[in-house]
Amino acid sequence: MGTIKKGILGGFRGKVGSVVVARWRGKYVMRSFPEIDENRIPTEKQRKVRERFGLVARFLNPMKPIVGKYFVQKQGDKSPFNLATSYHIKEAVLEVGEDFIMDYPKVLISKGDLSGLQSPTLTASIGNTLQLTYTDNTGQGFAKADDQLLVLLFVADLGEYQLFTPAGTRVETIVNLPLPQYWSGLEINAWATFVDAEGKRAATSTYLGAVTAL
Repeated sequence: MGTIKKGILGGFRGKVGSVVVARWRGKYVMRSFPEIDENRIPTEKQRKVRERFGLVARFLNPMKPIVGKYFVQKQGDKSPFNLATSYHIKEAVLEVGEDFIMDYPKVLISKGDLSGLQSPTLTASIGNTLQLTYTDNTGQGFAKADDQLLVLLFVADLGEYQLFTPAGTRVETIVNLPLPQYWSGLEINAWATFVDAEGKRAATSTYLGAVTAL
């Protein structure tokens, strides 16, 4: 493994021909690209790692407009989305028999030190609508009246998402969320969070539970 200090490859990362350039312990290093045996059968441990990663990647990608921006601050070479992926692989996946499923109560769409939702309640209303109510906790910690409410809805049966960015503000306390008509009768998992008006500070999100659309 060679270390790159200067020259035309200095600072470059990725695969070039038969070599890979990566950042390791603050340095750029070069190593040969391993040959892949396409006929090699993965071990049970490798299979599980791949399936966990694939599940989380598929689940989080549609949330990237929120998760990729508000899941803590970038740490070194790791983006908020990278950090979110690592968290969910470790903390928010359940193994059920031979399969893996997301543990919805442990899913986080944002993570930070802004005050989150206080006493939230999500209910289904006639007319393809969900109503979210919560208490105005302006002044609690860094909370401000104009903090933006973000809501994410997910229908597992359809693999569909709906993002409300924003759905309202902290002082509104009652927000109605319109749904597609064909979601009627389906179970909807929901999460909500607050971000400041400048989009620089976020709360740790709240799982609002599962609600069946009327």
